[in-house]
Amino acid sequence: MKVLVQRALNASVTVDGEIVGAIDHGQLVLVGIEKGDTEMDVQRLADKLLKYRMFSDDEGKMNLNVQQVGGGVLLVSQFTLAAETKKGLRPGFSSAAVPAEGERLFNAFVEKVRAQHGKVETGRFGADMKVAFINDGPVTFMLD
Repeated sequence: MKVLVQRALNASVTVDGEIVGAIDHGQLVLVGIEKGDTEMDVQRLADKLLKYRMFSDDEGKMNLNVQQVGGGVLLVSQFTLAAETKKGLRPGFSSAAVPAEGERLFNAFVEKVRAQHGKVETGRFGADMKVAFINDGPVTFMLD
């Protein structure tokens, strides 16, 4: 499971011309589910995401997490994070979870994050999504 988290001034996901999820200040989180990922991975990364200190305190140091700053979390499924890119010039996706399992684990991840944080929005699994955001910093981390 790969979780790419970006500190955002704002972020939104649009599907078929309709905004399906949006946040102000907070985290844009791209989630890639891979074969072999488990509920334990989902729980561990949900906990880590919400506790990850990537927001600045009064001294400008990254000492605060999204909950401490009252930020939103926008979760977006992105199977391309599971791409194999070491060989050739075209990505391979054999390490990505099959769609049904990917959706099940992505939904479990959403539930775990929502259970701990009130400001959670999502994209739409499997849809052609248009993601817009302003990266604050820029600050981006791959959590694993």
